[in-house]
Amino acid sequence: MKHIYTSIVIFVATCTSLFSQEKKSPIDDLPDYIKQVTFFGERADWSHDGERILFIEKTFGDVFEVEIATGNIRPMTHHFFHEGFVRALYLSNGDILLSGAKNFNSDDPWKSRDARNTELWVLKRDLKSAPTSLGVHCKEGPAVSRTKMNIAWALGSTIYQGEIAYEEGKPKLKNWKPLFQSSDLPTPAKGWDLETQNFRPGNESELIFYAFGGNFGFQAEVLGYDIEKKAFVNYSKSESTYDEAEGTFPNGLSLLVESNRHRTKYKGMKEFLTLDLYKMKLDESGEVERITYFNDNPEFKASNGVISDDGKYMAFQYAHAEDPAGKGRGILILDLKAWEKKKGKR
Repeated sequence: MKHIYTSIVIFVATCTSLFSQEKKSPIDDLPDYIKQVTFFGERADWSHDGERILFIEKTFGDVFEVEIATGNIRPMTHHFFHEGFVRALYLSNGDILLSGAKNFNSDDPWKSRDARNTELWVLKRDLKSAPTSLGVHCKEGPAVSRTKMNIAWALGSTIYQGEIAYEEGKPKLKNWKPLFQSSDLPTPAKGWDLETQNFRPGNESELIFYAFGGNFGFQAEVLGYDIEKKAFVNYSKSESTYDEAEGTFPNGLSLLVESNRHRTKYKGMKEFLTLDLYKMKLDESGEVERITYFNDNPEFKASNGVISDDGKYMAFQYAHAEDPAGKGRGILILDLKAWEKKKGKR
């Protein structure tokens, strides 16, 4: 009887241990090449000198900036009244491009993220005044040049491009025009919804974006549009997975994608929630390499990765798997050189 009792105790202890390991948050066991820099926030964007990260407090929240060396966080939008923002991105001159609605209804909050309500604004870097509206609406996040004052954005089924110029110190959107429509895309993405991501580093003549649809809206492909040649290329080449374009590497050879390639057996909403960050080559091979493993515990995910201008670091966020798309629970930094050395030793 004593042996049976001992066996039961060991069995229960083992099951408890396995259960607790499965439920353990990845934040509690980070590899040494990842560090957490904030314990709240989402939608990170690197400053051009790599010393600071701009981020949103929460969806429809304030904008903050964290200094990497000190961990000091300062508010960027506390000096004026507003209804909350969904994006904040550094422009090439150091000013900040904001995306947010003029009005917010807490009883129906997601209307403020809808393209019909979300507008683009420019906040000057001296933070001495409220931002100026550019007079256009934007679906989800705009693409911002790292070297010029050019931006691109999606609205309805169309992607537009324009230039921010200053007249008597006031920012205005000039020379803006449509680039293409969803109906122009090659199959399988033809007619799908659109979102811009980056101008490809180099001469920035290619716009990286993604299209999503198919499989009840839970399929996505990363594409590029050559602005000069007016030609498309599909970089994902994987019709059975969800690949959402994120930050581009400064050498222009790869980009980050949110993907569910490690859980391709999942379908529908479950498939959409099982995301981690991958590195995808921009050579039309469709070759990817997984970087984060937060979704090894299916209750968590890593998303919204961006690369510093020197190519040394990736900033990203983590969230619960069932959180709404884009929601983050903290900003983290991954040392890419250290990851390269240890990626095969998980």
